[in-house]
Amino acid sequence: MQSRLNPYLNFRDSARQAMAFYQTVFGGKLAMNTFKDFGVSQDPAEENKIMHSMLEAENGIVFMAADTLNSWPYSQGTDMHMSLSGDNEAELRGYFEKLSQGGTIVQPLMQAPWGDIFGAVNDQFGVKWMVNISPAKA
Repeated sequence: MQSRLNPYLNFRDSARQAMAFYQTVFGGKLAMNTFKDFGVSQDPAEENKIMHSMLEAENGIVFMAADTLNSWPYSQGTDMHMSLSGDNEAELRGYFEKLSQGGTIVQPLMQAPWGDIFGAVNDQFGVKWMVNISPAKA
């Protein structure tokens, strides 16, 4: 799979409803997982929040969203990320390294509960990036 760049929207508690709405607008396949699904919920009150959702429309539109945890800062309308994903590990690690220069690594690239390698960085301009590296297909 080629590397791709997608917007990643964050919500306080309405990712499920927002993504269901966007599916009515754009059509396509919607997948959603909660913090409980991945076994990473630390607060029972937050286990049903959406940890990751992805809408893939037939025309190629792809975007993602999640609910923020209550302990994380959230500012409606301005809290979004750029999401780089794919299975070309060398390419994606290179992007992560370059984006980190002059920025702040929020989450080092490491094995994630869903089986991929994941990391997050705020670049020198304050833009939030997530990098997700899937296993290469044989």
